[in-house]
Amino acid sequence: MKTYKLAVLPGDFIGPEVIDATIAVLDALSSKYGFSFSYTRLPFGGSALESHGTPLPEATKVACGAADAVLLGAVGGPVGRHPWNRVPREQRIESGLLGIRKYLGVYANLRPVKVFKGLEHLSPLKSEVVRGTDMLIVRELTGGIYFGKPSYNRADEGLSTDVYTRPEVERIARVAFEAARLRGGKVTSIDKANVLDVSQFWREVVIGVQQAEYSGVELEHLYVDNAAMQLVRSPRQFDVIVTSNLFGDILSDLAAVIPGSLGLLPSASVGGQVGLFEPVHGSAPDIAGQDLANPAGAMLSAAMMLRYGLNEEAAAKAIEQAVERALAENPTKDLGGTRGTQAFTEAVVRAITKSAG
Repeated sequence: MKTYKLAVLPGDFIGPEVIDATIAVLDALSSKYGFSFSYTRLPFGGSALESHGTPLPEATKVACGAADAVLLGAVGGPVGRHPWNRVPREQRIESGLLGIRKYLGVYANLRPVKVFKGLEHLSPLKSEVVRGTDMLIVRELTGGIYFGKPSYNRADEGLSTDVYTRPEVERIARVAFEAARLRGGKVTSIDKANVLDVSQFWREVVIGVQQAEYSGVELEHLYVDNAAMQLVRSPRQFDVIVTSNLFGDILSDLAAVIPGSLGLLPSASVGGQVGLFEPVHGSAPDIAGQDLANPAGAMLSAAMMLRYGLNEEAAAKAIEQAVERALAENPTKDLGGTRGTQAFTEAVVRAITKSAG
């Protein structure tokens, strides 16, 4: 039996709660699919800042690099007696996140946005508009205007440089096309090619990759302003979206509100030797330790780990189906149901035990 080595970063507040729930699900699943997991829990985030003086201890970083995948709970919130934003910049929680992503070499952020059957009413949009929404946003993580040089802020002028190289665009395009092969077979590339030279370049490179390597995958293009409107007007039209760092940052947050709860949303950062998988939600200090945390996002992040990090597609689908079944039966309290963290976890485990294999 194959054993996957998982680096587990429980993080802060509800982070350990959703991680424990996810590990229970993985353990219920693994034996039925011919593999097992070896878990190494590592300090990270605010808890690591308190215990080690840094949100990303060197030993944690090294262990993550040696793992088959990294599973992260949630980080952030107050640290010790002081708010986290009074910590020196180099010791802030976000520096730990940026540090681990850089160390792992991940360049593609994957954000699924799915509206589950029976939970359409949670969306701020009309139920008939969002019903059936199931898309994947692929955001380039390491290039573009956030990292381009020169960049400066002067008394009478500010400058940021938006630059992409051919290899950067080609590799993120391949991630999107490969994902589309596992889904609906359609990629929407979003740019601003009617105005920006860098977007014209982006579009040309994406077209080249599709024609040379993925002719069986449908490709369409939208300008980013139209894409923002279409996400709200008709989100069901999208399968896989691929876009730049800046546009992806904005559009993924816009799309995240469509299901009506961050507790349902997973994410993955891939492209390096080891992938990082985490729910979108924060550490929620106000509900920690009260059996109120919604573990669905963390469980679905584990499904993404199985699919995109470990190539275990059947097992990934089993988790997704079990979570969806549990949500349909009786969702967590934050979604209008009556189940707490433990009860929801038990329901997902039961669904897996009955149907997996």
